[in-house]
Amino acid sequence: MARTIPAALAEASTRFADAPALIDSPTCLTYRELHARTRIVAGALHTTGVRPGDRVAICAPNTHHWVEAALGALSAGATLVPVNTRFTGPETLDVLTRSKARTLVVAGPFLGVDRLAELRNAGDPPGLRTIVRIPTDEQSPPDPHVIEWADLDELAHDTPEPRISPDDVSDILFTSGTTGRSKGAMSAHRQALAVADSWSTHAGLGQGDRYLVVNPFFHSFGYKAGILACLLRGAAIVPQAVFDTETTMALIERERITVLPGPPTIYQSLLDHPNRDRYDLSSLRLAVTGAAMVPVTLVERMRRDLSFDTVLTGYGLTEAVVATMCRHGDDADTVAHTCGRPTAGFELRIADNTGEVLLRGPNVMLGYLDDPAATAAAIDTDGWLHTGDVGRVDERGNLRITDRLKDMYICGGFNVYPAEVEQTLAQLPGVTDSAVIGVPDERLGEVGLAYVVTNHQLSTSDIVGFCRARLANYKVPRTVEFRTALPRNASGKVLKQVLRTERNPT
Repeated sequence: MARTIPAALAEASTRFADAPALIDSPTCLTYRELHARTRIVAGALHTTGVRPGDRVAICAPNTHHWVEAALGALSAGATLVPVNTRFTGPETLDVLTRSKARTLVVAGPFLGVDRLAELRNAGDPPGLRTIVRIPTDEQSPPDPHVIEWADLDELAHDTPEPRISPDDVSDILFTSGTTGRSKGAMSAHRQALAVADSWSTHAGLGQGDRYLVVNPFFHSFGYKAGILACLLRGAAIVPQAVFDTETTMALIERERITVLPGPPTIYQSLLDHPNRDRYDLSSLRLAVTGAAMVPVTLVERMRRDLSFDTVLTGYGLTEAVVATMCRHGDDADTVAHTCGRPTAGFELRIADNTGEVLLRGPNVMLGYLDDPAATAAAIDTDGWLHTGDVGRVDERGNLRITDRLKDMYICGGFNVYPAEVEQTLAQLPGVTDSAVIGVPDERLGEVGLAYVVTNHQLSTSDIVGFCRARLANYKVPRTVEFRTALPRNASGKVLKQVLRTERNPT
């Protein structure tokens, strides 16, 4: 197997030359054409000054442009920095500043939000020198300071292919921590490809599959178990920019989609849609889910009513991507209640004193960008990654996540770290104390509930509006409960378990 991503793409252009690689109507590229297109993007980026080791950030929805930009940047020898499209201007500015990104590829106005305008309102990233703008359905105002995507062809020139090592950093994916400050998890080319290869092997992805990628490309799953997995197996990447149930069903029917990974909410939405019977979804064969509790009844309905031959669950995190997976043949109870067995060369251990899930293996991240203290706290001297999740392993070796050491909860498939929300609330005049927890939600899995102590009159809309202007939507609390005080232990730490128990005494 190729050990760098550009080498994997070059290999795919030969092995799967005329097979469909990227289907984003009306754009449809074979693997040979995708490789050629990627070389054009790489040449254009080189012309703008991108050199090996530079960081290229991408803030855009799932379209063919994201795939071409990412593979083009990597082929130019750059390090990829995906940016969450739900981030506000200040959040994006922080990522670009700390990653020292030299180039930003950004979508034009999308879903009513001009992310480039938001970034400029937040400030100027000190190292940024080039902005490339991806077209969208919404009109972009003329801007002499950006390079339009359509102009890349004119900028492209033949350039020597850079020397890229399997140990070079391929990507930096920013993930929040319990301190509320994001951390950039660094991975090497060999690691990114190894986890994609392992996922593909256990999932059973192959040439001829048509993979609808709903998981965002900026997320480790959408990028590595999506784009890179298809690259290694010759499957067709079919990106979807925004999940909409009826649009998704129409896309499944039109493109004869066979593979559809995603959070449980996606499948529940498909099953419950009143127009489901109007669409032919019989091409579906493989689902891979996780990120939340999966009811046994959902697994059974996915197999019965959505025609999936195989439904699998797995466990991973940005620092490890794919750590455990169920296997073909596992029963519905195993798939619903466990995350499967270790994969991708990982060792799994449960800490004796805390029950924390520990992982060790060749694909644990290289470390956090410019943060040796956080790296040392996450990866101990014996090489074990401390995940912050609590779990147990059954007699067959399947991992079951039972709790979290960290306060993180999962909203619609996205990790939310309450400390970040609480730090934001602390900036609102009148808020003297706060605690945020995740509470069950039928559609999103969990949503935020903020307990707030104030010293003058504030309303729920004040709290939610303040957060919405500063945080990505999935981080914004859905409900607010005002308190005169929060329960604390003798050392002053908020007793969140008391708050959870109050809501659910059983």
